[in-house]
Amino acid sequence: MSVSIPASRIAQIEARRDELQAAMARGDLAADQFVKLSKDYAELEPVAAAASEVRRLRAELGVLTDLIGEDGGDPELKAMAAEEISEIRDRLAAADRTLALKLLPKDAADERSAILEIRAGTGGDEAALFAGDLLRMYQRYAEERGWRVELMSASPAELGGYKEAVVSVTGQGVFARLKFESGVHRVQRVPVTESGGRIHTSAATVAVLPEAEEVDVQIDEKDLRIDIFRSSGPGGQSVNTTDSAVRITHLPSGLVVSQQDEKSQHKNKAKAMKVLRARLYELERERLHSQRAGARKSMVGSGDRSERIRTYNFPQGRVTDHRINLTLHRLPEILEGGGLDELIAALIAEDEAARLAQLDG
Repeated sequence: MSVSIPASRIAQIEARRDELQAAMARGDLAADQFVKLSKDYAELEPVAAAASEVRRLRAELGVLTDLIGEDGGDPELKAMAAEEISEIRDRLAAADRTLALKLLPKDAADERSAILEIRAGTGGDEAALFAGDLLRMYQRYAEERGWRVELMSASPAELGGYKEAVVSVTGQGVFARLKFESGVHRVQRVPVTESGGRIHTSAATVAVLPEAEEVDVQIDEKDLRIDIFRSSGPGGQSVNTTDSAVRITHLPSGLVVSQQDEKSQHKNKAKAMKVLRARLYELERERLHSQRAGARKSMVGSGDRSERIRTYNFPQGRVTDHRINLTLHRLPEILEGGGLDELIAALIAEDEAARLAQLDG
C-alpha cells in the first residue's frame, strides 16, 4: 500500500524545523524556554529528516522523468535514466512509508515499561501449567532484549505453574512491543495428568498494562481502603508469621489489589500501589480510546483480555495468531522466547498498515 504525503505538508514540517533551529540559536532565551524548544526540536527532527528525504527523491525523480521526456537527446543517457528511475521509485515508496509512519499519532504509553498479568483460565491444573509456560516465554523474551523482569506477585498451583502471576517488565519501549499480547491464549496438548493420551484445550489470559507514575494517576488516600492480613502460601516455604500482607481497595473504581510476596508490609503496599496505578491508568486510557474510536477497528484487535488471540498447538508444533491469520510451525522456539519476536513484529506491521490505510483513506 502506497501513501503519499502532500508537498505542502512536507514544506510545513521543514519550515517548523528551521523555525525551531533559529529560535534555539537566539542568545536571550531563558533556560526553561531553551529546554522546551530543544524537546520540540528533538521530537520533530526525525520527522523533518524523513520529509527532506522524500522531497529530495521526488525532485530527483522529476529531473530524470523530464530527461526521458525530452525530444531527441542521447538514447544511451535516456536508457541509464530509465534504470535509475526504477530504483528511485522503489526508494521513494519506502521513504514515503517511513514519513507516513512517523506522522501517525503515537501511543503516549509506547515507550513505557509494563505490568504483565497472567491468569490461568479454563482447564484447571493444565491451564495453570500453561500460564507458567507463558510467564517463562515472556521472561526469556525480555531477557533477550535486555529488559529487567521482577516478579511482583504469584499464586503457584499444586501441580506446577501459576493460578496467577504479575510481573513488572522494565526497559525502553516495553509496552510498544508487548501491548498486542493482551487477550486469551489457548493451548492444545495432551496434559501430563491425562493417561489416555487425549488432547485437551486449556486457556490463560494475559493483560499488559503500561506502567504509570504517580504524576499520571492522582490517587486520593480517602479513596483507598487498606486491609492488613497474614500471608498465606505453600506450607513450609517461609510463610510470614506477621501481618504483612496488604489488600488495597480503590473505592471509586472497585479495583482490588493484594500483595503478600514481601516480608515487609511497607514493600507489599508499595508493590500493590504500583499495580493499582497501572490498572487505573489503563482504565483511563480505555475510556479515552472508546471516546476517540471510530467505526474502523484495528486489525490486531482491541487488546481486550476476553478476546481469543492465539492458539499453541503442541501435536502439530504450531502457533496461530488469529487476529492476523499467521501460523508459524516453530512452537518450541516461540515458547523459549526467541521465536516470539517474529509474531510481535508481524502484529506491529499489521497495526501500522491498518493505521496507514486510515491515514490514506
